[in-house]
Amino acid sequence: MTIEKYNQKLLAILGTIGVLFLTVALVAIIAITIMEHRRYNYDDIETGILSDEKIEKLQQENKREQIISYETPKLIDTLNLVYIIPVSHKTLNQTEDINEVLNAFSSYENYESAENRYSNDFYGAYNNVIIYNPKDETNKKLFDHRVSFNTINTTYYDNDILLVIKASEKDTYKDGVIDLQDLKSLYLYSFSKNKIEKINMDGMDVYNYTFIDKSKDLIIAFGVDKNNDGQFNEHNEPTLIKKYDFNNGALLDIIDTKTTSELQKLLEGTLK
Repeated sequence: MTIEKYNQKLLAILGTIGVLFLTVALVAIIAITIMEHRRYNYDDIETGILSDEKIEKLQQENKREQIISYETPKLIDTLNLVYIIPVSHKTLNQTEDINEVLNAFSSYENYESAENRYSNDFYGAYNNVIIYNPKDETNKKLFDHRVSFNTINTTYYDNDILLVIKASEKDTYKDGVIDLQDLKSLYLYSFSKNKIEKINMDGMDVYNYTFIDKSKDLIIAFGVDKNNDGQFNEHNEPTLIKKYDFNNGALLDIIDTKTTSELQKLLEGTLK
């Protein structure tokens, strides 16, 4: 065998091995991406709580289909040793009697976030939050009504800590589940004020928000449910932005009506 033929065969073998390696690597990357997407896709319908209509029907039968589940406490205030305890829920394989003893409390391990006490976001399938202070053994629930949310954001200030939660409370999409496909409100809980504030606009969805630098005020993007189907579609429905004044709890226009009208006329070519 000549050196030339040997080199050709060697290159062919190495090329085949290289192709196989790249194929395996590509398949592995795709598989990991799919798994990560499924793990963190918290807008999935399975994370929601049942609609009021379904709850009423179950109550008539003296049945329940979901039970609460406490997650691992999250240290929020290291100085005063204050924790929050997210309250998630599990959907039963079959309904059970509403008077049956709850014996299935457990941590929602599938949604457990990385252990980092300085993390400012916690992810899961939640329906409430417990504020727990081990110093005086006190605790309080954040919500007194039914809500569904998947993220708890903590924002730290020199004199305060804010919990920020985007939550749905009604089955506006009418699919039998209260989840993040429904229109959402924004909730702010201030530890210094020991008070929760609700921010929303009728027929709109809290699509996004950001804090103004060096301030507790927010800029909030509201998604307009233009076709009134109970769901905001970011691809073909518009958003408008407002400023939330933290001190007086007011929603303020950032862009005045006149400018908005002129911009729309420019877009549609009717501005004279």
